[in-house]
This record gives sequence, structure tokens and C-alpha cells, in this order.
Amino acid sequence: MNADDFGVTPGVNRAIVEANQQGIVTSATLMANSKAFDGAVESAGTLAQRGARFSVGCHLVLVDGEPLSPAERIPTLIERNGVTRFREQLSSFALAALGSRIAESEIETEASAQIARIQQASITVSHIDTHKHAHIFPAVLRPLLHAAREHGITAVRNPFDAPLPLPVSRILGDLKLCKRFAQMTALRTFAPGFRREVAAHGLRTTDGCLGVLVTGVLDLDLFVQIASRIPEGTWEFVCHPGYNDSDLDNIRTRLRASRQQELQVLTSPEAKQALERRDVELISYHEL
Repeated sequence: MNADDFGVTPGVNRAIVEANQQGIVTSATLMANSKAFDGAVESAGTLAQRGARFSVGCHLVLVDGEPLSPAERIPTLIERNGVTRFREQLSSFALAALGSRIAESEIETEASAQIARIQQASITVSHIDTHKHAHIFPAVLRPLLHAAREHGITAVRNPFDAPLPLPVSRILGDLKLCKRFAQMTALRTFAPGFRREVAAHGLRTTDGCLGVLVTGVLDLDLFVQIASRIPEGTWEFVCHPGYNDSDLDNIRTRLRASRQQELQVLTSPEAKQALERRDVELISYHEL
């Protein structure tokens, strides 16, 4: 159970801690370039002192954010016209990556900088994933895996959702879910190559992800339905708990009220019971 966006705001940090201590979250991925980075590091240290089952990975940001590397070292990653920011839209980033207009060496440079910042904060980075699942694309995945291996990281998120995480009738009955499901099905063409690259670099990964389809709309009913259909194997459930407060108002994100709704789901007795009914064992990335 991995919570993304650790470090983005104090309210998100607080929610992730609560989702671990009072709920079912066992892992989080920390954004090295986030405004509440220091608070996330402190929270992770507190959980470690309490002996919590909790791993911390690196939530690599290559789109919709600011780099840690100097602009002159990563010119193909940043926007033009003197703006020292990554591309805002995943679609423009994907087109550039698929069109070989982003240098893989620059991706590795920025990934190494973000991983190093977290490790320098005395956190053992358990795994890597990416903001907006940018490592779905082969030209992004390769340099990220190399950077991870160079920094001693042994695991990476498998960003591909289960083939049918919800009943067909539930997906077809919701236009947003139907559209997102079609997009995810199209992106699944990259899945075989993903597994080959991960194996070639000697890293571990799960059988896939759950929760990606319902990002932004997850409620208890959807969680219970997904939990009832978890395939055999080892899966990561991706979630985004948080508090929809004034700090979040200053962050560019489409996930606002949904973060608080997810927190309620993840700390509910019903969610835990849904996993128990399926004999699901909760682990962190340290145990993968």
C-alpha cells in the first residue's frame, strides 16, 4: 500500500503518517524537490523510531515540477523560453521521450540528483517510481533503472494496472473510468518491455499496480470491489492520501478533495476487513 507525493505539503505528510499508524498504508514515495521535504524526512524518522512497517521510496519527478539539477545540465528536460521547469503535461513529455527528443543521460542525471538528496537525508530508499507514471516509456525507464542501480536501490514500481481491476459493468457505467481504462489498456503494450528491462538491470518489481484506474475517485465501495478481485501474486496499491487545506491550494495538482476521501478509506475498518477476507498480507517494499 504505497502513498505517493510524500513531501508535497505538511497536510499530505500528516495524512500519510495517519494512514500508516491508523490504517493500511505500508509505504510512501518521497518527492525530493517538494516544499515539505524536511517535514516528510522527520515523519519518516519518527515512524522508524516507532518500529512501523513503513518503507520510503523516491517519487521521481520529471514532469510538472522543478528540477534539482542546473538547467544547463538537463536542457532537453526543461521547458523553453527561459523557464526552468519540467514540461507541465505528461502528453508533451511522452511525445518528446518517444520521439527521442529527451536525452537519456539527462534523465539519469536528474534522477541521480533526486535519489541522492533523499539518501543524504539518512533515508534508505527502498524503491523508485515516477510522478504521473512517466517510467512507462522505455526511453525513460532505462536511465532510471541505471540510476537506481548506481545508488543501490533494488526495486521499482510496476506501473501497469491489473487487466480488469473492476467489473466490466462498473467501468462501462462511468465515463471517466471508461476513458481511463482505455488509455491504460493502450499503454499496456509497453508492459513486456518493462519486465525485460527490469530483469536486465537486476531490480525487483511487483506483478503490477492496483488503484491507478481510480486515482482521484477512490471511495470505500471502489476499494472493496478492487480488493475482492486482487489476483494471486504481489501487487502494489497506489494511493494519494492527504488533507485538502490551504497549503494544497498553492500546489499544482488535480487531486484535492479526493486526497481526504482516500485518507478516510485507508483508515477505515472496512478497508482492512476487505483485505482480510481475501487473506491479503500487507508488506512494505523492504519485504518485496
